[in-house]
Amino acid sequence: MFDAASKFHGSQLHCQRDDRLLFEQVEFEIHAGQALLIEGANGAGKTSLLRFLCGLNQVAEGELTWCGKSVSPSDRDYASKILYIGHKSGMKADLSCVENLSMLVRLDGEVADREIIEQALDQVGLYGFEDRPAGRLSAGQHRRVALARLLLQKKPLWVLDEPLTALDVQGIAWLESTIANHLAKNGMIVMTSHSVVGVNDNNLVRLPLKTGATAGIASKTEASQ
Repeated sequence: MFDAASKFHGSQLHCQRDDRLLFEQVEFEIHAGQALLIEGANGAGKTSLLRFLCGLNQVAEGELTWCGKSVSPSDRDYASKILYIGHKSGMKADLSCVENLSMLVRLDGEVADREIIEQALDQVGLYGFEDRPAGRLSAGQHRRVALARLLLQKKPLWVLDEPLTALDVQGIAWLESTIANHLAKNGMIVMTSHSVVGVNDNNLVRLPLKTGATAGIASKTEASQ
């Protein structure tokens, strides 16, 4: 279980790429057990916002706080709380599934032995693929390997960019259960997705982004009000 008192807040976030305004005055707040869904058209800055939260992009203005304390995406303590899975898996084509996951976990300062990794691959439906090179996987299998990190790294905040991409029905069902379990343990999630799985309306906060305009403030879904 993670800290039930955890709270993640962003205020007055402003992002500009070259001469184009992506978003401004973005505000959000989520608590333990909640998910933030970032919504918007292509080019609205959804991925840019996710990458900023992980320290991979910069924004021109704004503040993040974790449990009331101001943090920077470059802070090691804050970064240690985040697991980011983006569009690109970061896997190397010539390494096996086990080798790739071992590498990705080590890069995040953690360790997972082969037995634990094999168990994670089994849970995502890839039993028997442990030693297959990533370059020989389908898009859906590639995505499942990347999502296996959710089972290997115990981080309170998951940042997920379109996690349902390329998943089949079984993969979506597994992710739905995994997300629900994480939130039940007081975890938090920030994600972009065209569909929401594993999150009931009472635990879902929506953040609409509008291209080149004031984005507004995150709010609970209408069904939960």
